[in-house]
Amino acid sequence: MPTDYIRYDILTQNALRGVVRTVLADAAAKGLPGEHHFYVSFDTRAPGVKLSPRLLAQYPTEMTIVLQHQFWDLTVTEDGFEVGLSFNGIPERLVVPLTAVKGFFDPSVQFGLEFAVQSELEGEEPEDEANETAAKAPTALRPAVQKRTPPPAPEPLPAPANPTADAGDPPPDKPAGGGEVVRLDRFRKK
Repeated sequence: MPTDYIRYDILTQNALRGVVRTVLADAAAKGLPGEHHFYVSFDTRAPGVKLSPRLLAQYPTEMTIVLQHQFWDLTVTEDGFEVGLSFNGIPERLVVPLTAVKGFFDPSVQFGLEFAVQSELEGEEPEDEANETAAKAPTALRPAVQKRTPPPAPEPLPAPANPTADAGDPPPDKPAGGGEVVRLDRFRKK
């Protein structure tokens, strides 16, 4: 496989993190519009993350926060965001660099993004995961841009008007000269 010297995986991740930055900046400036609210997951061990020792002990590897009703002082910078949240009635201030963000989801519109943490993009694995993933071949990074909409419910098939009608006539919803059912085994080499 050819070597990607441009590192499209890193460029794509950074561009999608820009989407998160823009959305959070708009929410900081104007508030949350309509029913929008956000779930933000991040690596608590990533460089630049600032949590209280109590929260770090409770969430040693990953944490998901909800920005909906009870948050304050959301500040967004070029590199990350800071926000005030309450955990079990105790106010906390979190600092999260965008490079630590692992997931962003807005359930009001079923929109989500998943990210690899920057150290994973550059091939530097966290110490405790290095042994687990050493045997695995590196995989291509796939930004998961998801716009989830439920598929439309299938319409029920109409009941035949006359179930005892002549079986030789094709049903009105099927074209005349119809298709032939073919078994796949016919094409397999034996």
